[in-house]
Amino acid sequence: MGLGFNKFSLVLVLSLSMVVGSSSAGNFHQDFDITWGGNRAKVFNRGQLLSLSLDQVSGSGFQSKQEYLFGRIDMQLKLVAGNSAGTVTAYYLSSQGPTHDEIDFEFLGNVSGDPYVLHTNVFTQGKGNREQQFYLWFDPTRNFHTYSIIWKPQHIIFLVDNIPLRVFKNAEAIGVPFPNNQPMRIYSSLWNADDWATRGGLVKTDWTKAPFTAYYRNFNAVACTSCASKSASSFSDAAWQSSENDLDATSRRRLRWVQKYFMIYNYCTDLKRFPQGVPSECKQRSRF
Repeated sequence: MGLGFNKFSLVLVLSLSMVVGSSSAGNFHQDFDITWGGNRAKVFNRGQLLSLSLDQVSGSGFQSKQEYLFGRIDMQLKLVAGNSAGTVTAYYLSSQGPTHDEIDFEFLGNVSGDPYVLHTNVFTQGKGNREQQFYLWFDPTRNFHTYSIIWKPQHIIFLVDNIPLRVFKNAEAIGVPFPNNQPMRIYSSLWNADDWATRGGLVKTDWTKAPFTAYYRNFNAVACTSCASKSASSFSDAAWQSSENDLDATSRRRLRWVQKYFMIYNYCTDLKRFPQGVPSECKQRSRF
């Protein structure tokens, strides 16, 4: 990847890769419904472990029973191992309808030995096109790692093992919609997308390697389910209005480190895609 590690970077990678969430785990029987794929989705260990599988007939998926409006969502995933080219493991928050809001993690598979691509996106009022993509600094198929979303009225933060990699700030003041009044469920799915997922669709799914399986554990939501009937304008809980502790000095350094060494695509710098000028939110000077 040509990331240009120095000794400090190597030490940081090794130490940060050990950071995982310490919150108590949820229960997949109690917190989620299997929504498609039949027995390709399975729950084990008295609700503590869930797996999704993909074969040539179908993928599989699940969704949360609860809706959320603001909060922190954590999930540990271990992704499809080996040749995962053509597969996508999606883990995201979404509302419903043509003007839906959505906060996306998507893991784009690759041939054995090549890195996964972590694809992130934010949809507001049905419009996305806000992609940022990253390589990871570890093999996400060997062990479980924690993927988190902090969603507050001020911003959305994407984290991996508690390391921030992306911040999408509320820019309503300059006319950019922000997801702040549509409650969202948690969704995840494993599906075939070999028309675009790996090298733009050049590498197809090798069905001789099926079934492809991803694993989930240690779901935790520190979020407001009773707030799902409220909007941001009526939401005054100080714990969620405050953002002071979301990105301290150490977190801001980690964010810069990830974006310097591991970001491989940023819509805000894609001038060929936006010849008339990048989206308005890209022009804001970040305080992070």
